[in-house]
Amino acid sequence: MALVALLSNPNSTGNRSLLPAVRNYCAKNPDIFHYEVEEIGQIAKALEMIARVKPKVLVINGGDGTVQSALTELYHGGHFEGSPPPVAVLPNGKTNLIALDLGAEGDPLEALARIIDVAKGDLSEHIVVRELIALSDGSEGARPVLGMFLGGAGLAETILYCRHKIYPLGLPNGVSHFLTFIAVMFSAFVRVKASFLPKRSKPVSISFIRNGELQGTFSILIVTTLEKLLLGGQAGKTKQRGLMKFMAVDQTPWAMLKMIAASLRGKLGHTPTSGVHFQQGDVIRIDSERSSVVLDGEVFEAYRGSPIVLRSTPPVPFLKIAA
Repeated sequence: MALVALLSNPNSTGNRSLLPAVRNYCAKNPDIFHYEVEEIGQIAKALEMIARVKPKVLVINGGDGTVQSALTELYHGGHFEGSPPPVAVLPNGKTNLIALDLGAEGDPLEALARIIDVAKGDLSEHIVVRELIALSDGSEGARPVLGMFLGGAGLAETILYCRHKIYPLGLPNGVSHFLTFIAVMFSAFVRVKASFLPKRSKPVSISFIRNGELQGTFSILIVTTLEKLLLGGQAGKTKQRGLMKFMAVDQTPWAMLKMIAASLRGKLGHTPTSGVHFQQGDVIRIDSERSSVVLDGEVFEAYRGSPIVLRSTPPVPFLKIAA
């Protein structure tokens, strides 16, 4: 039995420089069972092997796609006989939204050391539960993809723009995200189309089962089960568990500015803001002529007549460490 199982993807961007140090650390630490995958498709086999050592904690070391694929296989693959271990995520991706939500930030090896220290004791004080987003086309019997952060409408175009236009420049993450923000704001105010700017979003229809419908063209569309929305926003005042948090910002410069101003004041989601929409729900349907969404790094498309349906899962355990 291993104390901690570490699942690493050597091909994720962060691991290209970090992985040698991770391997060296694991070789010196008998409490870690380290398994590497060469591609996402090997994660099912990896979890099958990891289940045999019965780890106290499963740690994921990779980018958004690795985390999303591991969570999907963990809760659909049946490798742990219905009782998967709590999951921790190293801050080794581009945005680290899930890792930060779980208190892991800074150096990934230092975070791994903290996880091992926590795993040596009583985990109960460090276990937190989060619902996952289950994404499907709504058809019966379809295996949903699981994740925790979905970006749609203009935000999806921004994510893809950053991935394909900015990240290849090889700049630090913070610089890449700043340049992307400048490009988005320039596009919003100048309203010109150019290959070096993000694409503008297309109209979408959002249905909240039991809570009405929202239609429009949005610069930002977020659905998440993390504690915080983007920019520290809160999805309404209710504390009810089991609901996905939703935020959409109208595709106008003034709505964007109001959203940014409310965020800087710490008021985003706490007070009504014109052009910024908040909602919560356990079933959310996204429909459009053609619109992309990105769930933890993986791209999906909604077409007219073939919507994307999001459902919240029952709560699952994660390991939260001190920030």
